[in-house]
Amino acid sequence: IMNLGFVINMFSQSKASGERLLEILEEEEKVHEHAGSFSINGTVEFQHVSLSYPNEEKKSLENISFSASKGKVVGLIGATGAGKTSLTQLLTRFYEPTSGQILVNHLPIKEYPLSVLRKEIGFVLQETFLFSSSIGTNISYGVPGISREDIVDAAKRAQAHDFIMELPDGYDTMLGERGLGLSGGQKQRIAIARALILNPSILVLDDATSAVDMKTEREIQLALKEVMKNRTTFIIAHRLSSLRHADEILVLHEGQIKERGSHETLIQKQGIYKNIYDIQYESNTSVMNV
Repeated sequence: IMNLGFVINMFSQSKASGERLLEILEEEEKVHEHAGSFSINGTVEFQHVSLSYPNEEKKSLENISFSASKGKVVGLIGATGAGKTSLTQLLTRFYEPTSGQILVNHLPIKEYPLSVLRKEIGFVLQETFLFSSSIGTNISYGVPGISREDIVDAAKRAQAHDFIMELPDGYDTMLGERGLGLSGGQKQRIAIARALILNPSILVLDDATSAVDMKTEREIQLALKEVMKNRTTFIIAHRLSSLRHADEILVLHEGQIKERGSHETLIQKQGIYKNIYDIQYESNTSVMNV
C-alpha cells in the first residue's frame, strides 16, 4: 500500500512527460527541403535578412546584409542578445528568416537538402560536449567508417595530436563524462578536430575561446589559423584578440549591424567597437598592475 503511493506519483510524472514527448514528435516540420545534388564552396551572402522568434514581437535580427567569399574571415561582436548566434543559426536553417534571403554559392539555402547544407558547416561552440568514449571516437563522431589516419590528420591540424600522444593510450584513451580528464583548452582542440573531420566549407566558431586562459587561447588560435585556410569562417567572440585578424568585423547592436570594417578601421571610427577595445584594454592593464 505504501509503494502504491509512489507508483501513482511516478505514473503521473510519466504521463505528463509522455504527452510532451508525443507533442514534440507530432510537431509539423516547418523547414522544407529540396532533393538534388549540390556542391558548396563557402560563398555566403545575407540579403536584407530579419528574424523574429515565435511569440516574440521584437526582432532578433533586422535588415542584415553582407557577403563573405571563400576563404574570408568574418568576425561578429556585440553585447549578449545582440543577435550573433541567431545569425549563424539562420545559416544552418535551425530557424527560417522572417524576411530576406540567405545565399550560398549564389543559390538560396532553401534549395539545398538539409543533409548537404549542414554537412558543409562545421561548428566549434563555447560549451564543448564530449562523450564517455575514446578520444578517437569523439573526434570521428558522426562520420562512421573514418580511418585512423584521417582522425590523426584532423587532430594534427587542430594542434591536438601532441597532447593526445602523451596520454596513456593515445587516441584510445577513454574520457570521463563531458570530457572529464582533459583541460578546457584540450577539449576545445578536440572539438576543432571533430569539426575538421567533416572537411566543411564553412566554419562557425561561437565563442570558442572565451572559457580558456590567454595562453591556451593563443594555442587554439594557432590551431585555427591553419584550419581557416580556404574556408569561409564566422568568428563570434567577446575578446577582441580573437577578431583582430578578421577580414571584416560586424558590430551588432539590438539585432542590427551598427559598424563594419577591419580592426584598424573600427578603432579609428571611435564608435561601439572602440569603446569595447578601451574597456578590455583598461581591464587588462588593471589586472597586470595588480
